Amino acid sequence: MAGPDNLLRVAMVDDEVPLSLAVRRILAKYRVRVEEVGVEVVYTCSHFANGEEFLASLDEGAEYDLLLLDLKLPGMNGLDVLSEISERGHTIVPIMITAYATFDTAVQATKLGAYDFLAKPFSPEELRYTIRKASEQLVISREARRLAEEQRQVRFNFISVLSHELKAPLNAIEGYLKILQEDEPTERRPMIDRSLIRLDGMRKLIFDLLDLTRIESGQKAREFSTVDIRALAKRTIELFQGEASERKIGITLRDGPPVEMVADPGEIEIVLNNLVSNAVKYNKDSGSVTVLLEREGDVVKIQVADTGIGMTPEESAKIFTEFTRIKNEDTYKILGSGLGLSTIHKLARLYGGDATVRSERGSGSIFTVTLRDAVPEIDGVSKPAEVTGVLQTS
Repeated sequence: MAGPDNLLRVAMVDDEVPLSLAVRRILAKYRVRVEEVGVEVVYTCSHFANGEEFLASLDEGAEYDLLLLDLKLPGMNGLDVLSEISERGHTIVPIMITAYATFDTAVQATKLGAYDFLAKPFSPEELRYTIRKASEQLVISREARRLAEEQRQVRFNFISVLSHELKAPLNAIEGYLKILQEDEPTERRPMIDRSLIRLDGMRKLIFDLLDLTRIESGQKAREFSTVDIRALAKRTIELFQGEASERKIGITLRDGPPVEMVADPGEIEIVLNNLVSNAVKYNKDSGSVTVLLEREGDVVKIQVADTGIGMTPEESAKIFTEFTRIKNEDTYKILGSGLGLSTIHKLARLYGGDATVRSERGSGSIFTVTLRDAVPEIDGVSKPAEVTGVLQTS
């Protein structure tokens, strides 16, 4: 929230000076108690005679929480101003002021993010009611985001400390087991080998948890560049080729044109590694894995198909949930953290895409991940802009 926690900054864009002065006087004395978060909101109001002046103030670094915007303005109209706000990614709640709104303009304004409408001439009571509704929603949603961020940070700190404290004992156990592996008689070797496999699984669980919590908390430093997805896919296939060959599983990268996108290479590697790893791990001996890469407009598609054990519709529906592992007679010996696909799903959403699966028990699975180019913002966080609006009438 711009300014102190209980201050909301209102920008009024209207060429009627007497109306703007009246609104400023009303808001200067207005208080809204938001009981859900225990905050009493006060207001400060800035006036702009046209859209160009308002947008110029944003360019100069001014911040506002609520916007009272006249639909009919000299120069740019209200819809043009809304469109500019949307394109620039400003988090401001617009309330449209108009004397003659049509259904079409109302729909347009709502699509561009308008929260509510005030019909001219409006009374002080109507103004206060509309401002109160917008303020309550704004304050509560921001508090919810703050609490969610706090929860993510606590989780990240816990996992970071846990992983740090576990590294030393895990390394020590691994060292002792490897010594025993070299010295023990043949009959005990299988137990030691299984212990080392379990140890490796525990280490992977820790790394998966760290990856997931870094993504959720925003602690992961993101470095964007133009990424050659096909080159990364080839490298991923080489990484799992040995494991696949042991079980006579073939991995094929379908031919096609270069596929590039703006992304963090490490994040795309996480997606590819988890997809190919799962396709090999849950495959049948002598099976196959096929990787398909495509770009259609602004969407990059990564698809990995396998001839493995597959899933039921019920299992497919929950596969992207954290710590979900399919447990049946075909999977009980397969180690995994249950976090890989959840991480893929979160990364896909971070890039404005999605992760889906089509699967049939006994016939394999096809995982599809869609991604869009990252657009780094000023704060270094990249998220494709999503502008939504809800038309609410008094």
